[in-house]
Amino acid sequence: MRSRLTIACVSVVVLLGVYASTARSQQNPYRLKETDQTKLCLACHSDFEATLKKKFVHTAVRTGECSGCHDPHTSSHGKLLSAGTRQICVTCHEGIVPANAKSAHKVVADGECTKCHDPHASDNPANLLTSGNVLCVGCHKDLGAAVAAAKFKHVPVGQGCVTCHDPHGSDQAVRLLKKSVPALCLGCHKPDSPSFVARHMRYPVAKADCTTCHDPHGSNQPALLLNNVHPPLASRQCDRCHEGPDSATPFATRKPGYELCQDCHGEMVKTTLAKARLHWPIADKKGCVNCHSPHASRQEKLLKAAVPALCGSCHADTMARAAAVPVKHQPVVDGTCTACHSPHSSDSVHLFTDPSVNTLCTTCHDYAAHSAHPIGDKAVDQRNKNLRVDCLSCHKGHGTEFKWMLLAATNVELCTRCHKQFAR
Repeated sequence: MRSRLTIACVSVVVLLGVYASTARSQQNPYRLKETDQTKLCLACHSDFEATLKKKFVHTAVRTGECSGCHDPHTSSHGKLLSAGTRQICVTCHEGIVPANAKSAHKVVADGECTKCHDPHASDNPANLLTSGNVLCVGCHKDLGAAVAAAKFKHVPVGQGCVTCHDPHGSDQAVRLLKKSVPALCLGCHKPDSPSFVARHMRYPVAKADCTTCHDPHGSNQPALLLNNVHPPLASRQCDRCHEGPDSATPFATRKPGYELCQDCHGEMVKTTLAKARLHWPIADKKGCVNCHSPHASRQEKLLKAAVPALCGSCHADTMARAAAVPVKHQPVVDGTCTACHSPHSSDSVHLFTDPSVNTLCTTCHDYAAHSAHPIGDKAVDQRNKNLRVDCLSCHKGHGTEFKWMLLAATNVELCTRCHKQFAR
């Protein structure tokens, strides 16, 4: 009797369970099984049939979990994404940037993962949009063009940018390098090999910054030297400037500052020192190498950087003001500071290349066709009797917010600065 009762109870429970399940299905006919997502989405997004056949398919797509990234109903984000791209990606890829990273790829920092990766599928590993260096030079166009044009190319560049760079983040502060320089370079170039020692004239360069002489991507110079090479280096005469390789201080220069440079550039140094005003880097104890590389450079005249960046390294405030105004002097636009200023010395204020501002300006501008206002030695500036009217009395050399780089918005405002009797 007890066994019959037990069987009857179990049967009731099973029947109740079946009934409840059937009832839930009838109450919610839109309830989907997890495995039905792909089939349901492809009913409308049929173009994804071809995507799913690609070699590398994103895990969420392969497992049919479209709702892992997309909200099937509504969203505040494009393509019905359930959150911003960065938030979605780090849900699974939270360690993509090292915890101790000192630098991060800008697209990663901005959360623009899809600029490099296809979120669904790709024929390239890691779901990259394109293969090899093609993806990198899509943004780094100037570098890509320079490498393509270079006569000699660094082998790792051909192997792929990620040979030396981390595409996401790095514990190095610059250029997303996988290791610091020279440690990165010494992974391939052994400093104790006879050929390495001979090429560097026996100088102990194993701890030096290789990029002060070599281009890590490509160059038109043998040994990947930067395209503009200082003649002593090109002729392998390092000891013309440095002490010998067997010295206790092999990298010490034989003379300090510009005194070393004048051995070869004597006439230039003599002319520079004869002027009334010196650019401070000349007189500094480092001398010429404040602005010029003593070994090699990508820039003409062995400059350490392009002129705007080089000048801006000291004159950041001036460069910032010039960049902020809407009406700029053309040399400012072109980044040619030396069109008006001497980089070494001058007999004029502001290191102008000509003592007379008016003469300097007429190098490009025909004053005679510009204005009938008195200007020059006989035109006394009414604001300061010790000054004479020149181009800068009305114009600002770098630029202003007013047309023609004027100092005021209207002629009335400008003229009444001196001619106060006509002021209203």
